Amino acid sequence: MPEQLAYALITPHSLHKSRTGGIIARLIARTNVDLVAARMFAPSPELVREYAEQVVSTHDPQDRRIQELIRDYVLAQFSPDPKSGRRRRVMLLLFKGEDAVRQVRSVVGSFSLHRRGGQTIRETYGDLILDEQDNVRYFEPAVLAAPTPDEAVAKLRIWAKYADADGGVLEEVVHYEPEEKPERTLVLLKPDNFRFASGRPGNMIDFFSRTGLFIVGIKLHQMSVAQAMEFYGPVREILRTKLQDVVANRARDILEKELGFRIPLSEQKKLGEVLGPVFGENQFENIVRFMAGRSPSECDPSLMTSAGTEKCIALIYEGVNAVAKIRDVLGPTDPTKAPPGSIRREFGSNIMVNAAHASDSVENARREMRIVNVGENLFKRVVESALGKI
Repeated sequence: MPEQLAYALITPHSLHKSRTGGIIARLIARTNVDLVAARMFAPSPELVREYAEQVVSTHDPQDRRIQELIRDYVLAQFSPDPKSGRRRRVMLLLFKGEDAVRQVRSVVGSFSLHRRGGQTIRETYGDLILDEQDNVRYFEPAVLAAPTPDEAVAKLRIWAKYADADGGVLEEVVHYEPEEKPERTLVLLKPDNFRFASGRPGNMIDFFSRTGLFIVGIKLHQMSVAQAMEFYGPVREILRTKLQDVVANRARDILEKELGFRIPLSEQKKLGEVLGPVFGENQFENIVRFMAGRSPSECDPSLMTSAGTEKCIALIYEGVNAVAKIRDVLGPTDPTKAPPGSIRREFGSNIMVNAAHASDSVENARREMRIVNVGENLFKRVVESALGKI
């Protein structure tokens, strides 16, 4: 069976209620397909209308009344707020694999007017509440997904068409009081979370949701060697100098055991001065290899700026005191020193394989966001690669 593209749209309400992490966890862990792109959208009225026109379909197994509810929901809830004019946030996740459309749709689920359960995303996070006369009192679909491959293609073409104008790192989509000063910070869910399909990435996003901050940007990112070197450049010299005492102590212990005599403190210090920068450079190489899949010394110069082999998810969070709030939930660099309930305590293994990265200042967040370029439209690139020019 040829590979297909499938999508899942996380609705504004699901994003607002911080259900994003749980939804992503299920989509990754319960499907045998690859997450190949992700993008935030603030849909324009034009995008909303074009997409809504495609919702009702004779090929959808859901009751036509449900389809019409979804169409009306899209028109009402994806459109800009009628009072403020502020656009609403929508997250689009793009998957690729054999039978991808059916797999994604089965995990998302289909509504039934009278059947209830908890196996699918919609049964857990969606709502369809009827009164005694079967009139709809409340409806929230939580996630939208195409029912057939043909409809996935048609709808992806629509979203790709508007991906530049309506998508990327969103601006002015969150209301703040005049005295509030929002910040933006970058989070990277590191490659160790993507070694195999699991709920880890979504579960960590669920942890970050405790902050009450807003996701305004998302990107599936494969860091190049050049990007990794620039991103972690500030720690390179620190590693070359900070580890001198550690290296000196290790070298002393090994040499004393091997040679059978004590090494004076003055000579031990010289060992650190000689070996510290070499060891620090080796550690820097390991960091770049971990993030990009190859180290600078291993990389052919022609591949330095090419996408790496390792996958991570880049997220931009926005809100008051965003940097401090995210760092607090993340925990310290060393997972063994992280407090219970922090991400690194729950998901980290060691100082390098520590689950996630978060900017440590507003200034560094700007620098890191520029390097990762979360607004880059990889979603459209993947769609056009599979479906042709939009």
